[in-house]
Amino acid sequence: MASAPTGGPGGLAPDRHPTADFFVCDIFDAAPKDDLGSMEHPIFSLSTRPDRRVLSYAHNGTSIEVTPSVRGRATIHDKDVLIYCVSQLMAALNAGREVSRTLQLKAHDLLVATNRDTSGDAYMRLKEAFERLAGTRITTNLATGGLETTRGFGLIEAWEIVRKSRGGRMISVTVTLSDWLFRAVLAKSVLTLNRDYFRLRKPLERRIYELARKHCGRQPAWVVSVATLHKKSGSTAPVRVFRAALRRMIADANLPDYEMTEEEGDRIAFARAGVVEAPGPGPVPTEAALDQARALMPGADVHALAAEWRAWWAGSGRKRLSSPDRAFLGWVGKQAARRS
Repeated sequence: MASAPTGGPGGLAPDRHPTADFFVCDIFDAAPKDDLGSMEHPIFSLSTRPDRRVLSYAHNGTSIEVTPSVRGRATIHDKDVLIYCVSQLMAALNAGREVSRTLQLKAHDLLVATNRDTSGDAYMRLKEAFERLAGTRITTNLATGGLETTRGFGLIEAWEIVRKSRGGRMISVTVTLSDWLFRAVLAKSVLTLNRDYFRLRKPLERRIYELARKHCGRQPAWVVSVATLHKKSGSTAPVRVFRAALRRMIADANLPDYEMTEEEGDRIAFARAGVVEAPGPGPVPTEAALDQARALMPGADVHALAAEWRAWWAGSGRKRLSSPDRAFLGWVGKQAARRS
């Protein structure tokens, strides 16, 4: 994935671990994964201060109520913990290993993989994130893994930190995910994120990237009204302030992989950047082939894969294909083998 521009002080945060040891636990072989449910719906707070308001949200038949603890609602930056856990579980599933809701992690690996510093303060902030994640309660009828139930749960069920005595650093962290989130992993209801997601400084930028990633994954572009985007983002700012923030995001152009533009009718358009379609007519995989591609490369953006394949086909001489679907799936299989 292409890196987004840095854009100066207001741009991306620096890559804090460009030469770090990424071999322990294969933390950088586990591509960042986000679950589709929390990408679609505004569960996490975008505030940088403790947010103790109860959030009620309903959209297209899905209702969510998020109740924070006295420490406040879990934030979009706290979500890094869940993204890291989901990424580790998906890497294990794809490697054929057994998984469970309870993971034992090294705190240092989590901090490095999510582009955080590894100072003593960072470990304390990580502990605070666990507390908010466990204290934030969700009541929803949101379906995961093909099942719809109405239930209440915490974002994580339990957590435990093992550290050396007398104020030593964390040695290991044990996290038990909610059954709701674990079911999403087992159903592979996840999407891959660009690693530069962890370099986005502003909570709203992270949330808007999630929405763009979720909605552009099934189409070459996504056009949405500012009012709908405001609702889906979970922003508590007035619409006029939210609109101004979107315009700053368009000017800064920090979103990895996506270009934002403002359109008439108070709408925002998102398009995937850097994907070159084959010029002129060319083979187009059927929806059935795209579904098979999703199984071959879980979490991948199959429409982007189809565009890459068309570009590859055009560059290799535009050979006549008796079965475009078979040719496409053969190419995807090779890409999956290469990336694994």
